[in-house]
Amino acid sequence: MSGLDLGVFHRKAHVVSLREAGAWTIVWIAMAGLVNLVFWRWARHDLAGRGIDASLADDAALEFLTGYITEKALAIDNIFVIAMLFTGLRIPPEFRHRVLFYGIIGALVLRAAFIALGANLLRYHWVTLAAGIFLIVTGVRMLLLRHRDLGAANAPMLRLLRRVMPVSDQLDGQRFLTRRDGAVAATPLFAALVLIETADVAFAIDSVPAIYALTDEPLIVFLSNILAMLGLRSMYFLLDGAIARFHLLKYSLACILIFVGLKMAWLNDLMGGKFPIGWSLAIIAALLAPGFASSALNRRTEGHPNRMD
Repeated sequence: MSGLDLGVFHRKAHVVSLREAGAWTIVWIAMAGLVNLVFWRWARHDLAGRGIDASLADDAALEFLTGYITEKALAIDNIFVIAMLFTGLRIPPEFRHRVLFYGIIGALVLRAAFIALGANLLRYHWVTLAAGIFLIVTGVRMLLLRHRDLGAANAPMLRLLRRVMPVSDQLDGQRFLTRRDGAVAATPLFAALVLIETADVAFAIDSVPAIYALTDEPLIVFLSNILAMLGLRSMYFLLDGAIARFHLLKYSLACILIFVGLKMAWLNDLMGGKFPIGWSLAIIAALLAPGFASSALNRRTEGHPNRMD
């Protein structure tokens, strides 16, 4: 599907319209729903065939849905960072889809590695406790601290890239690499790609433990995380023009991180090993609703359109 997206529908560089972004967003959400349905049917059949209560498949499907919604919500914060990077590096709108495509391909590999690592480490209770505390602290910091401009032009990874190879200030069409004074040099598109990959490492440190707080099944973590990531490009272009409206959503995201941290560090043990997934879904939905509602009702009149304070 991603190959079809870039190789056919986005073969030529162009500005992604709101209608196009909306259509692709619907496609990716529908794809996630279809995967969850197939997973649910397969799980019920498999459990029934082994003489196990097939209703456990219902909980698994709810875990997938809750994980997917959580990852989608946390991805919005990722979108704010991507928007600031594109603005800081002055990447033209018609080239952003290409950068995001390869950025997300790299992010999928990184997420798979994080998920595999988490599956092994989170078997130890002290690791689970530490991850829960980390999520709580991250959520509290998000509530208390103001986001600052990343200063893309002076980002540490960009300075490191300049030590490895020349970095051109000029674009060369859609190319990531070009030649400058006879040497291979990185274009601003490649610099943006490197910074997006670096940012995703930071986000994966939050989001992967957050999904593991909702389910201990690596397959569900992988499917919900990856499907949410695949729709990140279209969601970026859908929200790009309205980013300033969602400045209050960060408080909802912070509360979600605090909740899943509490679930991982305390609530699961309190409830006999597993906090009810239906309750988790309801709590996360209840935390998201005021963030979206207040952001929609309180349009921002000051500040940079690509910055969230």
